[in-house]
Amino acid sequence: MTIMPGFGLMVDTHFPTMIRPIMQQVLLTLFQQPEHAATTLRERVCNTLRRAIHSGALPLGQRLPSSRLLAADLQVSRVTAEAAYRQLEAEGYLQRRVGQGTFVAIRINKPLPVRKMAGQLRLSQRGEAILHTGGCRDPLQPLPFAAGSPDLRAFPLKLWQQLTAQQLRLRGEALLRYGDPQGYLPLREAIAGYVGQTRGVQCTAQQVIVLTSSQQALQLIATLLLDQGDNVWMEEPGYLGARNAFISAGANLIPVNVDEAGLQPSSTLPAPRLMYLTPAHHYPTGVALSLERRVTLLEIARREQSWIIEDDYDSEFHYDGQPMPAMQSQDRHGNVLYLGTFSKTLFPSLRLAYLIVPAERAAAFTTARTLYDGHSAQLMQAVTAEFIQQGHFAAHIRYMRQLYRSRRDGLLLQVEQRLKAFATAQPASGGLQLAVWLPPGQEARLTRQAQQLGVITPGLAAQYMTPQARRDGWLLGFSALTPGEISAAVEQLSKITSG
Repeated sequence: MTIMPGFGLMVDTHFPTMIRPIMQQVLLTLFQQPEHAATTLRERVCNTLRRAIHSGALPLGQRLPSSRLLAADLQVSRVTAEAAYRQLEAEGYLQRRVGQGTFVAIRINKPLPVRKMAGQLRLSQRGEAILHTGGCRDPLQPLPFAAGSPDLRAFPLKLWQQLTAQQLRLRGEALLRYGDPQGYLPLREAIAGYVGQTRGVQCTAQQVIVLTSSQQALQLIATLLLDQGDNVWMEEPGYLGARNAFISAGANLIPVNVDEAGLQPSSTLPAPRLMYLTPAHHYPTGVALSLERRVTLLEIARREQSWIIEDDYDSEFHYDGQPMPAMQSQDRHGNVLYLGTFSKTLFPSLRLAYLIVPAERAAAFTTARTLYDGHSAQLMQAVTAEFIQQGHFAAHIRYMRQLYRSRRDGLLLQVEQRLKAFATAQPASGGLQLAVWLPPGQEARLTRQAQQLGVITPGLAAQYMTPQARRDGWLLGFSALTPGEISAAVEQLSKITSG
């Protein structure tokens, strides 16, 4: 037995040193509970050990400290500890082996937690609304045809590892500290330069806020800009994640029809406090918002003093012709909030997105962001900044665009040739997913058949808010699948009976 200086902890060399401090604290906590105060010391020690065994803290076969160490831990005499061990051995709780020690001799199932009466505790009204939305969950594996994800098999992992090691070597200690809630300045500068060159976005690094995800950005916007009952124009069909964020803020959602030219504004609609748009590539149909509609919506925002969220979630992956510049580039009155993410362009677990706001609102958004999670991971921000600044990001996007275009073309051709009995593909000039329309009222039945064949086919009907406008369909993610995997999945879907 030795004594550790500074701790006063006696360590029995025959007892595991990593286990004993934990067991010591458990037993001491149970021993000091007031309900045992009126009993003798021997009975208190017995009750302490019984409760530890019944609670599962001391499982079957667990070795206990010697009577000398137990006495020291509980501050009782060794005679008391020895008497307690003999009593529990007689009751069948313990087994004592000469030369080996004292062990728990019985297994007791851990009691079920006490069930609270329904109605005692409740969520807030906002909490109930959030719960009712079902939340936002992404698939953990890129199974055919789960939601569109990047193909991580084509990601330059070795290069990323090198950049990570470089940043740790150069700025390791600084990157382990708390960071700027607005975001790592070199990354904000890199983002401002990138979106300016590729999307025409007009901004400086001071307008960029680095966040954990686009969903966090939507929640932040909803918290800062929406009051209870405010009108929000939503694309119909539209992105569930945005819908859920606005519902949680108590907004009044106004579904606005989407046709081949995008969201279709109307003078009969109530004036919006906010409009949520995916103009470059509508989610989920893939159509682009026309120039005429963009001008009209910007004018509505100016006239009504309302906000526009431009969610540019996968504009990098445009395959046919040149994409239109971002709406933000046409904004002359500071009404547009521009939102982007690295989850689709790099990898999902990077957990980095960005929100570009008018300069005079950057401080407000940054302050509100501190109430969420403080800041995004400094190391990943630094590595991403280097990845962009050294030109690797642009090269990666060019390669992935070619790869995904070939996969889109392959899936489109196979749907037209092999699934034409029940499916009609929606032409799309970009994106990581392909919308496929199904016969009215058949989505649930066909989805069940697909699932039985081992294929995931996310539905489109749930993307609609208005029952009368609802159309049955699938949203088939293709980007993370090889041509062989796409063919195999379509082969399974071709076995579906359309009747």
